[in-house]
Formats: sequence, structure tokens, C-alpha cells
Amino acid sequence: MKIADTLDVDSTFQHLRSQALASMRDHLDGTRPIVMVGTATCGKAAGALEVLQAIREELAKDQPDARVVEVGCMGHCYAEPLVIINKPGNPPMAYGYVTPEIARRLVRDYVIGDDPSLEFTLGALEENDLIPSIYDLPRFAYEQNIVLKNCGHIDPENIDHYIASGGYEALARALRMQPQEIVEEIKLSGLRGRGGAGYPTWQKWRVCRDSKGRPKYVICNADEGDPGAFMDRAILESDPHSVIEGMIVAAYAVGARYGYIYVRAEYPLAVHRIEIALRQARRRGLLGKNILGSGFDIDIRLFQGSGAFVCGEETALIASLEGRQGLPRHRPPFPAVHGLNGKPTLINNVKTLAYVPRIITNGASWFSSIGTEKSKGTAVFALAGKVVNAGLTEVPMGTTLRQIVFDVGGGIPNGKQFKAVQIGGPSGGCLPQSALDLPIDFDSLREVGAMMGSGGMVVLDEDDCMVEVARYFLEFTQRESCGKCTMCRLGTKQMLEMLKDFTIGQGSMEDLDKLYEMAEDIKEGSLCGLGRTAPNPVLTTLRYFRDEYEAHIKERHCPALMCHDLIAYYVLPHKCERSCDACVGACTVEAISPDRKGIKVIDQEKCVKCNLCLLACPPQYNAIIKLSPPELVPAAKKVK
Repeated sequence: MKIADTLDVDSTFQHLRSQALASMRDHLDGTRPIVMVGTATCGKAAGALEVLQAIREELAKDQPDARVVEVGCMGHCYAEPLVIINKPGNPPMAYGYVTPEIARRLVRDYVIGDDPSLEFTLGALEENDLIPSIYDLPRFAYEQNIVLKNCGHIDPENIDHYIASGGYEALARALRMQPQEIVEEIKLSGLRGRGGAGYPTWQKWRVCRDSKGRPKYVICNADEGDPGAFMDRAILESDPHSVIEGMIVAAYAVGARYGYIYVRAEYPLAVHRIEIALRQARRRGLLGKNILGSGFDIDIRLFQGSGAFVCGEETALIASLEGRQGLPRHRPPFPAVHGLNGKPTLINNVKTLAYVPRIITNGASWFSSIGTEKSKGTAVFALAGKVVNAGLTEVPMGTTLRQIVFDVGGGIPNGKQFKAVQIGGPSGGCLPQSALDLPIDFDSLREVGAMMGSGGMVVLDEDDCMVEVARYFLEFTQRESCGKCTMCRLGTKQMLEMLKDFTIGQGSMEDLDKLYEMAEDIKEGSLCGLGRTAPNPVLTTLRYFRDEYEAHIKERHCPALMCHDLIAYYVLPHKCERSCDACVGACTVEAISPDRKGIKVIDQEKCVKCNLCLLACPPQYNAIIKLSPPELVPAAKKVK
């Protein structure tokens, strides 16, 4: 690039930034209240739209000089709907579990009045001496937001919010660099792909750049399909421009002129906000011809996938983009050499691309100073399952499972005991309590039979049966198998049948050995990552929870009282209150009725084991018990 071009990039970007700051003046000058409502998918599911409507209606009554802004997900999904109120003279306040009634009160008492309603707040978003700070919560001792920095704090449908917070500065800086310098910066940062395998990002970039074919493509893999994982969706819904900026920088570094964001159609809000972000970027000259006066051309299009899990594998994704069935192919050649339409193609995950602008802006040494020796930077996890504070968290690589589950996640609800954590999605592994002090990074997880995956983390407690958990995840991967490989197509099916037998008290001890051998064979004989990692939940549960398998086989007993065919419900006569009909009313199949003395009796033939009777029984009576194996029901009748 010539010096004149460099000056042109600088002046063009500064003009663009000045425009963004001018349009944001009312938002930034601190002269009037700003009310921000989280309207990502998690917020909407919890009732954020009703809260938003209540705030607007209440403000309309007195028409105070206040602005209402829709933002994305802060990561505190457990506390949705979330509202942030930034009132002049006070620190920004975050409120959780907001209902329409609470929202109206917040407007009346705080936006219009002077009462901050501390009983509803999670904390202030700035350190101060008067109001408790949200950063005093235990989770913030570990969290370090890089990718999630803007999430929940900017309007994802307003490009000026992104530019005013430092957005596209990395692009302007990258366009003043030589492409090979950018690749070298990514190499020095130590960034590894966040899609699951942890492959060094710079190596993909270098191979694609050195490949001779034209045109070249860059693809963002947003085909997130793991049960319990929602990191990529949250980023696309909350900060789509960070991903677009990362794609443009990557395209410039490898010489690509066309880009695609491959996102599943089941993410309608993410699709909507990406489309808006792409249109805004084109209007501002950040996409299309001669970006920022640099002479570099790039356009990015959105492609909606149909939800096939296997299309998260890059060669299957390319086949889908080309209009063919999403089937993986043999590699090499790798997509960086022979990809979309037979041309060099760079494919990176949402989070990988979102890191790129931060690295270019702050420098490789800054990023490489975070994390462990071989796993640099942070990891974004979606905490789900039996955990108090479900949601998103971003922590430095090397943070332990214990710190994530108990300090960030708040531990296990209802006084239950931690049992395991399923990490890495359906192809990950189930790690026991003894692994809680394991530092989380790509290599340490692989050593214990798990994997980082895309970042899904499902916490399990004492009520979860590990045989059933293995069956559940294997059923998912078996259903999502494309069927191309015999070992994956038939092997996972046979493994699933064996697991189903175990959950109903059938099978033999010899079957456990067969199950293990088959899992190892499938790992070796499958073409793509789906088949090679599908046995992981089975292998790790066999490794760490073999006693539960043996209990199912030898005793027809489910220690967690979870497997339907191995449990039964029974009413304890000496505890049953004759005047109480709570369980009778709760039973949807009319399996419960009173005997001659008014004591409730459960018809075992009719019972579908839905657990509603146990939940309905008043705690002061505690008259219903769950038994395993079901043969214990006759013995329970003798309990006095």
C-alpha cells in the first residue's frame, strides 16, 4: 500500500468516527437518563419485550428527557430480563429479574424520581462508595471480557454505537499494514480456533494466503448446534459488527474478495441483526469497493443453513453453501487450498473472528499474556443445566472447572451435590468431581477424554443418571450423523441400542466391553469430527462412572432414580394426609386414587412416571417416594 493510501485510510476513518460520535452525542454527553433493555433471545424468552413496552408506556406519561435503547446479552441470562439505567450524576445501575410492574416502578422512582430501588438491583456498573458494585460478585474475580466486551452495553442494530466504542479501528489499522504483517500478528498472539479443535489460526491464514487460486473466500462458521450452547448466537445478536470487522481483516490478510456468514435459520434474531449490520457497513463504506479509501474490495453475504449439525464441519458446510447435501469429504486437500467452488477458502468460527479486532487494536503481546502457555486468551462458555447462574461467561484459559461452576456459576441449586460437567457439547466428555480442579484449556481437556468444543458446559447434579446422559448425547449425534461413514452410521446406532438396554435394566457385563471396543473403533473409522468424537460421552462415563453402568446391569437399579423403567412411585400410608388430594389433581393419567381408608394408591400399570405427584405432594407431608428398582414397591408397603 502506498503512503498516500495510508493517509487516505486515516482521514476516511477519522471522518467516519466523527460522524458516529456526533450521532451518539445525546447518548454520550451524560445530560439525560438512558434506559437499556436486554432484548437478545434469552431476554425475550424471559419477557423482555413486555418490560420494554412497560418502560416506554410509563415514560410516555410524563415524557421525561430519557432514551430507551435495546441492547444484547450481558451474559447474566439467569437474571433476565435485565435493565440498565444510566442516570446523570449516578453510576449505571443493572437491574435483574425485572417484570413489567418492576419496570414501571423503576421509571417512576428512579428515572423520574431519585430512589434507585436498590432492592431490585444486581449492582452498579462502576465502582463507587455509595452503591454496591456488580463487580463485587464472586464471578468478576475470574471473568475477563474480550469477545463479550460490548455485549449488553451497545445497541447491536446501530453501527454508531459500535464505532463510538472503538469499532472498526482495528480495520483501519490493519489496512495500513501489509497482509503478511497481520498474519504474523495473529501468529504471535497464539490465537487458536474457537470452533472446537483449537487449530492455530495463523496457520490456516498463511496456507490460504499462499494458495494460488482466485478468487478466494472467507467464511464465518456460525452453525452452532450443540445442545446447551449459545455463545455464537449471543455474540451475533449482541455485537454483530465485531464478527464482520474480524472477517474483513481476515479477508484482507489472505487476499479474499468474497465472504459468507453461514448461520442456522433457527437463529432468527441473529439473522435479523446480521442483515442490519451488513447493510449499515455497506452504507458506511466498510463493505464493498475501496474500503476506507484503501483500494481493498470485499463483500460479505449471509447464508442460512437448514440446521444439520454435521454442517458445522467445514467441508460439509462448503457443500451446503454450494447447494449440495451437507456431507463431509476427505482431507487433504484442506479448504484453505481447495474450498468453496474449488478455490482457497478460509473458515473460522464466530468467536475466533471476534477476537481478531481486539488483537489488532491491543497487540499480540497483550493477548498472549492472557491464558496458559499453549492456550492463549480467554474462553467463552455457555453455562447450562444444574447451576444457579446459568448464562455466558468469559474467563482466561487455565481457569479451573471449580472456579467456573461454583464461583462464576454460583454452584448447584436446591442444596444438591455436584456430580459431573459435560463440556464440549454432545461430542465432549463428562468429567467427575475429581476433575473440578482441572485447568481448562485445549490440551488439558483432551488428556482427560473431553474437549473444549465450541464452549458448551452442562452441569449435572446427583439426580442425573450418567448412563442416561450418555444415551441422550449419543442419540443426538447418531440422529445428526450424515450416514456417509459405515462406522458412524451403524456403529453409533448399535451403541445407542446397547445404552437403551442398560437404561431399562437389560444387557450384560460383556456388553460393557463391547461398548468400549465399538466406541474406539468408531473414533478410528469415521471421516469427520462428528463421528470421531461422538463416542466421547460414552467413553468418559465408562471411565469415571462405571459403577452406575454396573448397577443398571447387575441390580436393575438406577442410583440417580432417573431411568423410567427402573423406578416406581409409592405413597407412604403413614404420611399420607387423607384430606389432601394434591397428587390426585396433579396426575394427568388418573393413576392415583384413594383406597377405602382415604389413603392414596398409585396404579403402577397406569403410572407414566412423570414426577408430578412427587412435586405436588406438600412438603409437610412428604408422603410420596421414588424407588429403584421398581421391585421394591411391594416391600415399601410394609413401611410403617
